[in-house]
Amino acid sequence: MGKKKVIKQTEAEVLKEKDVVDAASVAKKSTKAGKKIETCRVYVNASYNNTLMTMVDKNGGVLGWASAGSMGFSGPKKSTPFAASKVAEVINEKMRQLEPQTVEIIVKGIGSGRDSAVRSIAGGGFNIVSIKDVTPIPHNGPRPRKVRRV
Repeated sequence: MGKKKVIKQTEAEVLKEKDVVDAASVAKKSTKAGKKIETCRVYVNASYNNTLMTMVDKNGGVLGWASAGSMGFSGPKKSTPFAASKVAEVINEKMRQLEPQTVEIIVKGIGSGRDSAVRSIAGGGFNIVSIKDVTPIPHNGPRPRKVRRV
């Protein structure tokens, strides 16, 4: 393969490169913190197995999400009201950074964590405009099976 040549930078070049990297990180942080939104929607999906929460802007772009599984809960503990309230606290922290004026909550599913998730979001001190339940309800269901003849 041959020998590789190691290029050593002078102290001035190292300092200049460090200043460029620091300026880029400061610019990145300031744009993230400076982003403010007027309204946001929080989708709560409470199933028997997990509780998922997604925060979106008015166009539907995802601003943040959290789930009981990502919080470290496993097995049957993921669908508990305690896990749902912890997920809601994470979403509240993400909403505090964006400072929305109004919040709409859309709840889907019949899990045990749906009520505690809504209460935890309401306890965050945000102006909640509406709470909507969009749980799918079957109207008549599929056609029943034939009667078994023996």
